[in-house]
Amino acid sequence: MSTQTAQQLIEQAKAAQAAADAALAKAQAALAAAEKLADAGGAAAAAATGGAIDPTVFRFAIFVLAIFVGYYVVWSVTPALHTPLMSVTNAISSVIVVGALLSVGVPLMSEGTTAARGFGFLGLVLASVNIFGGFLVTQRMLAMYKKKG
Repeated sequence: MSTQTAQQLIEQAKAAQAAADAALAKAQAALAAAEKLADAGGAAAAAATGGAIDPTVFRFAIFVLAIFVGYYVVWSVTPALHTPLMSVTNAISSVIVVGALLSVGVPLMSEGTTAARGFGFLGLVLASVNIFGGFLVTQRMLAMYKKKG
């Protein structure tokens, strides 16, 4: 592999990282707008029905729709952007680990902490698997660029 080819690969990786960062910023803005819309829609529906429909139902419906949109967005990502996108999700998983550790550490004195501790432990395990899997994939990808022999 020549130095020029390696330099081109580095430039492509930087461009892909910049595109992934821009996509993440747009996704975060869309999420904030969706949360505001969900709260407003839920409150409006509850007011229009005189409180007969709980706003949680509308929030849950938006959550289910967000799952489908997220699925189609992730599967339409080009292969060049896949690795930077996964590095961003690993960063998000590290935030989940912090929240899960806080949830697992809830004192046993208050009521209803068993479920919080259980979900916190489950979140901790799943986020840890995601983070360590991301490190393994990154290590394997970097090994592909090492000179053999």
